[in-house]
Amino acid sequence: MSSEIHATYAADTIAKLLAHGRPRDTALGAPGATALSYEGLRELCRRTASALNALGLGRGDRVAVVLPNGPELASAFLSIGSVATFAPLNPAYRQAEFDFYLSDLDAKALVIKEGMDSAARTVADERDIPIIELVTDSDGAAGEFSLKPRAFVTKGSNRFGIAGPDDIALVLHTSGTTSRPKIVPLSHRNVTASAVNVGRRLNLSRDDVCLNIMPLFHIHGLIGAVLSTIGAGASIVCTPSFDALKFFRWFGEANPTWYTAVPTMHQAILARAARNREIIAKSRLRLIRSSSSSMPPRVMQELENVFGVPVIEAYGMTEASHQMASNPLPPAVRFAGSVGIASGPEIAIMNDAGDLLNANEPGEVVIRGRNVTAGYENNPEANTRAWTNGWFRTGDRGYLDASGYLWLTGRIKEMINRGGEKLSPIEIETVLLEHPAVEQAVVFAMPDAMLGEEVAAALILRAGISVSEAELREFVAARLAHFKVPRKILFLDAIPKGPTGKPQRIGLAKVLGLDS
Repeated sequence: MSSEIHATYAADTIAKLLAHGRPRDTALGAPGATALSYEGLRELCRRTASALNALGLGRGDRVAVVLPNGPELASAFLSIGSVATFAPLNPAYRQAEFDFYLSDLDAKALVIKEGMDSAARTVADERDIPIIELVTDSDGAAGEFSLKPRAFVTKGSNRFGIAGPDDIALVLHTSGTTSRPKIVPLSHRNVTASAVNVGRRLNLSRDDVCLNIMPLFHIHGLIGAVLSTIGAGASIVCTPSFDALKFFRWFGEANPTWYTAVPTMHQAILARAARNREIIAKSRLRLIRSSSSSMPPRVMQELENVFGVPVIEAYGMTEASHQMASNPLPPAVRFAGSVGIASGPEIAIMNDAGDLLNANEPGEVVIRGRNVTAGYENNPEANTRAWTNGWFRTGDRGYLDASGYLWLTGRIKEMINRGGEKLSPIEIETVLLEHPAVEQAVVFAMPDAMLGEEVAAALILRAGISVSEAELREFVAARLAHFKVPRKILFLDAIPKGPTGKPQRIGLAKVLGLDS
């Protein structure tokens, strides 16, 4: 490894990561667009820094960003995050949601694409938050933009210049599925450590090209795809969204060496793989990465068979700046169903009393390390619950085997409490997915008058294959204890998912009308 790459891995700010890409190498691309070089990306960052500082915005100032997915959102993250605090918001939010998030963030400005119709504009005007238009040129390179302010920002910190390692680069909210969303501040030290950990685990180099299909208002896409790529001096092609119908066209055009996605996206890609064998055969793909929710072993095997490359399952969350564990690349051992070995922070298993457990003893997954947030903002109660003896409690249950591989059994809050029996949805989903008729499965709790909760499942069947609820219940009963057999099975055309493509088990019974 060259000394320049060693220096990249030592970088502790976004700006330092950006400095190591070779000037003429491609940094950002997009379908049908001219590529943006590292030299061009660094110049864009310099212009953006000057523009923000001239408006009164600097280090620590939160700039809310509402943009469509694509290269401009990636370059906005890199450039705004280098000098201020980047706060991306889902452009699909409604007015009440924008009102909550812009207020909760104490945003000093809103960056939004010129001409973009969004309720965020109305909220910003009502809250006297300055609006800065992001202007693109249809003939420009991917990710190129300029900023057009409507007013000077008078509420900025006046802390100008390039941000340091302890400055906050990125703020995101937790999902808030069961409580008020919590603000997670992530420093430059946090996000760069995680990006470098991803790059090291995947052995990324300047020759790699990532095809990004993840939303860039979420930690997986921002760190697992964009920043890990930039940290390696490699190239990333940013699509406008995930679209299974367009994936292989983009794949053929970008000719990537890897991509990362959540399991439901992988399953949608698999469903269209058979009619795109020629594109797959011509590709230079060397790995597929999966993260953000558990990968069913059957899906992993199918992906590897179809694409002929290893599938690397990883484990991440916002509070850890994304990656915590990952399976290694061959020839090292990887296991279907395991999220791999510690890949960044230390990982341990803790019981309710705060004691660390031995190998193969189940409990709560806990972490500590350079990429872990210092704490939720303005939420001492949540911080007290989340930290024990310096370890962050992830809310996930699992165990470490004797070789240090982590096996997850589910989210603590998603465990189904059936009359005192604690059941793992993942275990039941894995069995359902072994049936040849089942393409996707989500297991969740539904209310029960006698037991408190019962097991329910929502399924998508493979095209042209039918199966009855009774047959599936019998299939599960032959493999699992009777109390794990879903009492109710729904056959759907689409399973409701959150904004990042993950099924939302909590509250799914209500969405599907099973809560009465």
